[in-house]
Amino acid sequence: MKAPTVSLAAALTRRQFLRRTAVAAAGGAALPQLLPSGVLAANGQPGANDRIGVGFVGIGRQATNDLEILLRLPQAKFVAVADVNLNRAQAAAAKHGAVAMKDFRQLLDRRDVDAVLTATPEHWRGPIVIQSCQAGKDLYVEKPMSLTIREGRLMVEAVRKYQRVLQTGSQQRSMWANVAGCKLIRDGGLGKVTRIIAYNYPTPWNYGLPGEKVPDGLDWEMWCGPNPLVPYNKDLYLPRANPGWLSFRPYSGGEMTGWGAHGFDQVQWALGMDDSGPVEIWTEGPKFDPPTYTASEPKDRGDTICRVPTVFMRYPNGAVMELAGTTSSLMGGATFIGENGKVTITRGHCDSDPEDLALEALSKRPRGFNDNHVKNWLDCIRSREKPLADVEIGHRSATVCHLGNIARWTGRRLKWDPVREIFPDDQEANQYLDRKRRKPWTLPEKV
Repeated sequence: MKAPTVSLAAALTRRQFLRRTAVAAAGGAALPQLLPSGVLAANGQPGANDRIGVGFVGIGRQATNDLEILLRLPQAKFVAVADVNLNRAQAAAAKHGAVAMKDFRQLLDRRDVDAVLTATPEHWRGPIVIQSCQAGKDLYVEKPMSLTIREGRLMVEAVRKYQRVLQTGSQQRSMWANVAGCKLIRDGGLGKVTRIIAYNYPTPWNYGLPGEKVPDGLDWEMWCGPNPLVPYNKDLYLPRANPGWLSFRPYSGGEMTGWGAHGFDQVQWALGMDDSGPVEIWTEGPKFDPPTYTASEPKDRGDTICRVPTVFMRYPNGAVMELAGTTSSLMGGATFIGENGKVTITRGHCDSDPEDLALEALSKRPRGFNDNHVKNWLDCIRSREKPLADVEIGHRSATVCHLGNIARWTGRRLKWDPVREIFPDDQEANQYLDRKRRKPWTLPEKV
């Protein structure tokens, strides 16, 4: 590639650029932009003829799947991986010619990393996303995007302040059946939507497993990160084991945020609520009484106990969503009931009664439709447009998940203000909007 004309902007390293940007944001002199955006590879924005250098933070089960997709895309290059399990990072790096490290902050310092894909446990989302934005990296963030509502809003603020592109891993936004089904409802094909049946996702329960020997190469204190330091156990370390961190509070929001991030995302999209959400939540049934797992066992018992009580949410248009679905296929979507019939949207499927509603919507698939969610992210890194599952969308969909858990934790009817993102008349409920974090992994009041 022919080298561009040397200029002041070209001479700057990424670190110099970021430091000057920070000075400007604080009221200092701004660096003049002497060349058009996108000509030079700087501040996480690749040049027009560059491959996008992608670094992975976390390389477990989901990230490995994402890596396989990325490796098939010619516009990107896997250059680095950070994982608290250094052996796992080194194995992935050696296989694909990348560089391995334990601490994600070292990855953020690398000039060859333009963008970050992160698929860590949920309790690490906030620090990784915010620090990546501050380092000038674009992001693909696995869902759910946040562990709390407050940290989700801070992520949005960081992405906007540092002008980053963030794609949430809600890949159903790139599946034609889901696109068509949600558009059908959003465009009024069902008439007024009055009722929504979502899957009954369980809320997480409590952790009390005994300690085990920490495997060689695993930095367990770093894995615990913002959470309290507890003894290692393989059935906490793995995501879905016996039962795995995904079932335990405070590491996750349970399947309410696991699969719920997919299902509620479809509800938000279909109702045109990508920048808003429900206005009231409540429960019906016995009081929430989560177990504490003190020995390794499957998640079935905890899931059954933590599906009670039933959660309800009311949207501004009057539609009421009930978490009452029992069919596993409904985990990635919901059934919408309206004046003209009903539509069920699940992962990669859209059905209706009468069936002509869905058939007509599905028949309108545009030529050349892109169903690759990672590719959409890479395309938007170049164009600087918002991706299909932009940070605000990811935050709002995760917020619905958090509201479902808060409904069970409080056990009473709550008003929710989706503009201010608070419970206007319930200070106890507002305590669930965020959580304490272990130093040094606290989050700023403002990014």
